Amino acid sequence: MLGEIEFDEWQCIAELIDNAFDDFTEIHRSGTPWAGGYRVSVELPDSAQGQLVITDTGRGMTYDRLERAVRAGWSGNDMHDKLGLFGMGFNVSTARLGKRTRVLTTRQGDTEWIGVEIDLDRIGDDFEAEDITEPKTDPNEHGTRIVISRLHPTRARWLNKNGSALRNILGQVYSWMFLNRPFELWVGGFQVKPVRHCRWGDDRSVLYNNKERIPAYIEIDQKLENGLACGDCGQWQLTDRDTCEDCGSDRLTIRERRVHGWLGIQRYMHKHDYGIDFLRNGRKILRWDKQLFTWRNPDGAVGNEEPEYPVDLAHQGGRIIGEIHLDHVPVTYQKDAFEYGDRSWRSAVEIVRGVAPLLPQRAANLEYEENTSPLALLFKGFRRNDAGLRYLVPGDGRKPIHDDTRRWGQEFHRGNPDYESDERWWQAVEDHEAAKSRGKNAKAAAATPGRPDEAAVMEALGFSGMDTGKPNTPVEGADESKLGTVAQSPEDGDPSAPAASASERRPETRQERVTRYTEHSTTYPALSRSFGHPRIGFVEVETRQLTAGLTDENLHPTPVLLDQRAGNSLVAFLDLGHPIFQKFGADPADLLLAEIAALLRVRAETEWSHSELISAIRAESLPATALDAQMISAEAQELLAEIRHRMVSELDRTGEAEKAYHYLSPDELTATEHAMIANGKVTRTADLGTSGEFLLHVPALFLVRLVESLPSAFMDGRVFQGVYEGVASASARRLSLARTVGYLSDVATQATFAGSSFPNQLLRTRLSIRLLADDLAEEK
Repeated sequence: MLGEIEFDEWQCIAELIDNAFDDFTEIHRSGTPWAGGYRVSVELPDSAQGQLVITDTGRGMTYDRLERAVRAGWSGNDMHDKLGLFGMGFNVSTARLGKRTRVLTTRQGDTEWIGVEIDLDRIGDDFEAEDITEPKTDPNEHGTRIVISRLHPTRARWLNKNGSALRNILGQVYSWMFLNRPFELWVGGFQVKPVRHCRWGDDRSVLYNNKERIPAYIEIDQKLENGLACGDCGQWQLTDRDTCEDCGSDRLTIRERRVHGWLGIQRYMHKHDYGIDFLRNGRKILRWDKQLFTWRNPDGAVGNEEPEYPVDLAHQGGRIIGEIHLDHVPVTYQKDAFEYGDRSWRSAVEIVRGVAPLLPQRAANLEYEENTSPLALLFKGFRRNDAGLRYLVPGDGRKPIHDDTRRWGQEFHRGNPDYESDERWWQAVEDHEAAKSRGKNAKAAAATPGRPDEAAVMEALGFSGMDTGKPNTPVEGADESKLGTVAQSPEDGDPSAPAASASERRPETRQERVTRYTEHSTTYPALSRSFGHPRIGFVEVETRQLTAGLTDENLHPTPVLLDQRAGNSLVAFLDLGHPIFQKFGADPADLLLAEIAALLRVRAETEWSHSELISAIRAESLPATALDAQMISAEAQELLAEIRHRMVSELDRTGEAEKAYHYLSPDELTATEHAMIANGKVTRTADLGTSGEFLLHVPALFLVRLVESLPSAFMDGRVFQGVYEGVASASARRLSLARTVGYLSDVATQATFAGSSFPNQLLRTRLSIRLLADDLAEEK
């Protein structure tokens, strides 16, 4: 019957590891030098008929201790200092795994191994198990060995095939111990490494409302009043008792109660891997736990839980993480949850997340004081995912680069030293701000003072005038004469080259030129990655964007230049001011792939054609650039979610929510109500127009009509940058509004109809997504 208790395979093994780590902890705390180290080894079965062997280098047990340790129902462990909390743990885990268990143990100086064999098929009504012994070759040997055979077939197959997954789970569960104690765990011949959190550094922070500095890492150390605890059942008691009110034991001791650890911000967004880890005695009981992100109204009805994080763009996931130690809070027998009804858990929750809602407006509406807990502070500073310094999110000058930062996070977890610190993420944040600043300057330069406002709008839109409709030079680039000069060699006046007189000039060496390019460039995250294909190999490429001209070996202007580094590393320089980008709109990825393909084709001596090779490398290394309808629809929905929230804020700020609500048609109102109910928002129709929140649930195409109907509420830097009331000319207003509405219409249409489309339609939508993102106003 013990074998029928629900324990996953990893939980069974962890239960046996816990007992060894308990022994190691006592030795380590005593300060006694320990020969042989602190090592647990797990030998996995090589087949369904194999056996599972767990060996440790602990102190070993006496006969009496061994007899008690394998007795069902016995527990000699202190409920507050040990991992092996329950005496049933050994019997449950071994019975769950197999029918026969042999336990052998020896102490330093003993002459033999002593043990017991528990065979569930042979054991009688007296429940007596057979004593066993084995000879010992070295009297200094010490430790315990557990051998489980006649394994249950399904569990044997899982253990045989999932060694890597098992190491990963155990690396998470015991990560704190591996990082803070000299304990080792080996599974299937490989050492289990701690799974660390990829968080921003201690010194990183954001500026909230231009006045409050909020760190990306917050330490927590809150000592509570010491309490009286039972050493047998673990329950906390009233301080004036002599015996336990639950089990009657007189083993009552005064113990420390302390909530300590940290909360922080992960360097990347993830749909699943975020949340708070809760530990007890160094072992993680909860991993990626998200329950503190939900607020429960104590005055509400049952089931009134309100998710609060992530709310903005919730489908992207979250990035608030943490590790909180709760050594004084009781856990369930499976060690996969705390006793949530216990007052110790409730007080810990109050310390970490407070009692009020995290959302300030919700707290104010319910007449709560401002939530100043550590979690509320992080939520306030990092609740949104906009690229840049404001929220500490890497970007490419237009939008966040979540796919890239997740890929960097994978490299961090693989142990790649280039991704150990947060410098790569930080550089991408700074580069985003620099690129955004350049874009602002270019737009400002386009609106020349003294011009008629209509002409200024036309200039900003890239047209020379209403009459001709001929395109002007794009905003981001210089005119053709300048484009012809920025790519010249230093001798011909490259603005980034050091000044020198005619007599002092000499040909610039290649290394000098590459050094200059490096100094006058910034990382281009979207194209910094591994490029290649399994058939031809890979190269690691760091792509950098130049602010000055780029020349090849013959000093001819070139849009892309590769510089070979050590091993398979390359640095690729891009001159985005080159005419191929500014006049012909080429994709930088296409030209970079052409250069990389030429290099790999020679290196691999492949028979693939050049075009076939480029196609294969793009599919392998840049899958996100595919014109995939589902992927582009997800991008459209993500951008619309951002726009919805901004429009809600504007309507609430100006008090025009009721006016906007009147533009809903009957069928749009019905669709809005259905969407709200599906998302758990039960609101009376009569209450919908009291705030702008209904816009979060309206059909996407209604947003287009609303912007057309109420342009003054959303243009002129409120939600979109496009001018409207800022110009007197009616034609200029129409032109500026048409541009924004056109982009928005493309994006809303794709978000509404996510089915397959023709490639040109998908390409147009992707461009509209980028242009609409560029048109969003700076967040206030």
